[in-house]
Amino acid sequence: MPSCKQCTSPFEITDEDRQLLDKFEVPDPTFCPPCRSQRRLSWRNERNLYKRKCDLTGKNIVSIYSPDKPFKVYGLDAFYSDDWDGLTYGMDFDFSRPFFEQYKELQSKAPRIGLIVTNNENCPYINQSWNCKNCHMCFDMGFSEDVMYSDMVYHSKNIMDSTMIRNSELSYSLVDSIKCYNSFWLQDCNNCNDAYFSYDCNQCSNIAFCYNLRNKKNYLFNEQVSEEEFKKVLKDIKSGSYEKWKMYIDKFKNEVLPKAIRKENHNLQNENCTGDYILKSRNCHHCYDAETSENCRYSTRLDERIISCMDLDNASIAELVYDSVTVTGYNVRFTHMSYHQNNSNLTYCDSLRLCSDCFGCISLKNKKYCILNKQYSKEEYEKLVPKIIEHMKSTGEWGEFFPANLSPFAYNETCAQEYYPLTKEEVLRRGLKWKEVDQKDYQKQIYDLPDNIDEVTDGIMNEVLACMDCGKNYKIISKELKFYRNIGLPIPHKCHECRHNERIALRNPRMLFERKCEKCQSDIQTTYSPDRPEKVYCEECYLKSVY
Repeated sequence: MPSCKQCTSPFEITDEDRQLLDKFEVPDPTFCPPCRSQRRLSWRNERNLYKRKCDLTGKNIVSIYSPDKPFKVYGLDAFYSDDWDGLTYGMDFDFSRPFFEQYKELQSKAPRIGLIVTNNENCPYINQSWNCKNCHMCFDMGFSEDVMYSDMVYHSKNIMDSTMIRNSELSYSLVDSIKCYNSFWLQDCNNCNDAYFSYDCNQCSNIAFCYNLRNKKNYLFNEQVSEEEFKKVLKDIKSGSYEKWKMYIDKFKNEVLPKAIRKENHNLQNENCTGDYILKSRNCHHCYDAETSENCRYSTRLDERIISCMDLDNASIAELVYDSVTVTGYNVRFTHMSYHQNNSNLTYCDSLRLCSDCFGCISLKNKKYCILNKQYSKEEYEKLVPKIIEHMKSTGEWGEFFPANLSPFAYNETCAQEYYPLTKEEVLRRGLKWKEVDQKDYQKQIYDLPDNIDEVTDGIMNEVLACMDCGKNYKIISKELKFYRNIGLPIPHKCHECRHNERIALRNPRMLFERKCEKCQSDIQTTYSPDRPEKVYCEECYLKSVY
């Protein structure tokens, strides 16, 4: 059993792994699965947005690249225009130098697209999002409207402060929930209306502070109440008082969550799958947040028709993809941001659209048979690529994703910091970049924030607020204020990033642990580590207890 080159932990390479590795024509990995994912995610800045100039037009743009980044960044229209051609930056391959050294040189020349967005309307502050309208500070979104400060939200409308939800409307602070309406602070709930501060409830309405309920109405703390009693409590919940809101959150965390029975995983309608939050998939192992996928391994955030992939993060409509992040397409290896489903046969590429048969290229559009952004004939390309691979084998570069120190982002700007947090000292010790945040620039809040939303005037939109956790400044926008007023919510006292971190903390890590079912003591694999206090049941015991 090999040991990880980075963390030194032993890890297994199974026969099933090698079947896929043979298809990709790559050697065994030298990093363990978590370290491989960490390396890929260190290339994905999802949530940090900056104002800067487009380096082609000079216009002001919003970008995932801060102004101090050492390469050119183009706005969306400029990037897709015919005013430039990525082949301009083409380089001859130099067999006297390592590949990654030459790739770094190309990085310094080729421009990058400011945001990864498609077909959105009135959404200037979003990223990794498509087909959205009137959304603000949202990330990894699709087919949604009037959503603010949320991520991984799909086919939803009028949503605030939510993570990983679908087909929901007029709701606040939902996590891992589907088809919910007019609800606040739910986790793992489905098909619920007028539900508040509840966990793992399905087909319920008019419930508050409940857990593990099915097909119930007018319930408080898992007890039946009259409609009048529920309305009285609901009036208090929607009073708009911040002090009461804090009390409700404490009740949810301290009185609801500890009593809930947890299922060993949240997988549904699958065949032969291991991991968590896998839906309608087959033969997927050690996968997380995956849907309609087949024959995949060690992968996360797989959305719609992912087939025969390994070591893949954040993908849609992909087949035969290995060790890549933010990808759509066919037969893709070691690639970052291949964002068109017609991309194919890409190796060590970054930010390609409608391209095929490219090696070591950056920011090309509608190109084929290119190496380091230089155009070749089909015959030349097919003759040169095997020679480059042999050269990379001799330098020890072949068969691994880009090194994290080549990432265009600082480590703490990326998803890696969210799922694999490191201190500044640890990041610098690994030779990676760290982006400093000068807290001296934070303004002290002088505005006296009223307790109740009814006492808040429109003047708050001109005030600078300071997060009670991190001190970062934030503002309330008109659309946000209207949302709070309409549904009786107080003004938040924390910035949207700290609110996001609180939601993410409710989700389990992307790893499996050996544990015993608390009821029958059978062996289970779960994302709840053995030292955690939750009551975790195997699927059979869970179904008997909850349904």
